[in-house]
Amino acid sequence: MSAWKTRGLRGSTLEELVNRTNEQYREKGLALIQKIPTPITPIEIDKENRHITLAYFEQKSTVDYIGAVQGIPVCFDAKESHSDTFPLANIHEHQVAFMRDFERQEGVAFLLIYYSTSDSYYYMRLEELEKFLKRAEEGGLKRFKKEELDPEFFLSVDNWALVPYLEGIQKDLNMR
Repeated sequence: MSAWKTRGLRGSTLEELVNRTNEQYREKGLALIQKIPTPITPIEIDKENRHITLAYFEQKSTVDYIGAVQGIPVCFDAKESHSDTFPLANIHEHQVAFMRDFERQEGVAFLLIYYSTSDSYYYMRLEELEKFLKRAEEGGLKRFKKEELDPEFFLSVDNWALVPYLEGIQKDLNMR
């Protein structure tokens, strides 16, 4: 069990944008993606503001989102980076294991990374993530730099969707 003490929810802006994008995709009949809640046990509650201030995670979660896009099973985790370097420690082994199992079942698994310094979104295929994980296991860098990423998978933000990750899924499927 790990404790969680809040000072504001990290990544909550990204989560809100992804949630609103999911609503847009659902309304247009393009996808049905749901946020997977992280099960917690509240320990301390600020009764005046009705906020949980201390809680324990009940179990390891899998990924942030799961659903279907035009009949294709999809799962992904949304991550935020405040620099051009992303530490692999921000991606947990149980999440990667779930994503691997998901793809073995003919689903599409990916990371959606928001780089706040450049206000850009990146669609990271599981295959690309595996490359960085292998490098770290072999004694290499335990992080990756934005400049190492495939430029094709940076998402265009001029689309009607707030976070146009369907664009990344389409490119991913075209590469398989």
